[in-house]
Amino acid sequence: MQHATVFGGFGGQGLLFAGHVLAQAAVIEGRTVSWMPSYGPEMRGGTASCTVIIADDRIGSPIVDMADSVVALNPPSLAKFESLLVPGGLLIVNATLIEAEPLRTDVEIAAIPCTALARECGEDRFVSVVALGALIARRPIVGREAIRQALVDVLGDRRPEMMEANLAAFSSGYRAASEAAEGVEPGSAESAALEDRAAAGR
Repeated sequence: MQHATVFGGFGGQGLLFAGHVLAQAAVIEGRTVSWMPSYGPEMRGGTASCTVIIADDRIGSPIVDMADSVVALNPPSLAKFESLLVPGGLLIVNATLIEAEPLRTDVEIAAIPCTALARECGEDRFVSVVALGALIARRPIVGREAIRQALVDVLGDRRPEMMEANLAAFSSGYRAASEAAEGVEPGSAESAALEDRAAAGR
C-alpha cells in the first residue's frame, strides 16, 4: 500500500507542521515515509506545500505526479493541486477561505470550515491540524493514537497547552469530516455519539 498526500496553502498556515506530524505518525507505526516540503522565499504569507508519502514498502521517489489525497487550505492551492488527484481520491477543501466549487466530479470532496474551526480552538494557525483531522477521518492511513504520539514527538515538552490545543484542533476536524460523511447535524445527539466514538479511538 502507498498513499500520497499533498498539503497546500499559505505560508504560516502550519501545513509543513501537519505534514511533519503525519509523517512522524507513520514512522511510529513502522511504515516507510517520505516528507518533502516546498515553499517560496516568504514563509509567512507566501505559498507553500508539502508532500507526504506513506508506504508499506520502499518509496521510489518523493515526487508524485498523482496524489491520493489533497488538502487545499486556500484558493491557489485548490487551483494548483486539484488536478493531481487520482480518480476516487480525497479532496479536503478549507470552506472558510475557498468559495469556488472544485472542478472534479470523480473524487470525494470534504468541504470543511478549517479556519473557522481553528479559531474556535484558539488560533488560525491550527488550520492545518484541523485539516489533518479531516483527512484521517476520511482516509485512516495512520491511527489516531499514532497522531497523538507524533504530536508529542514533534512538539516536545514545551508548552503543554499547545499539545492540548493541537489535539483539540485535530479532533474538531476529525469530527466535522465524520459528521459530513454520515450526514449528521453538528451539535445533534448523533454528533455527540460520533465524538464519543472518536474519543475512544473507535
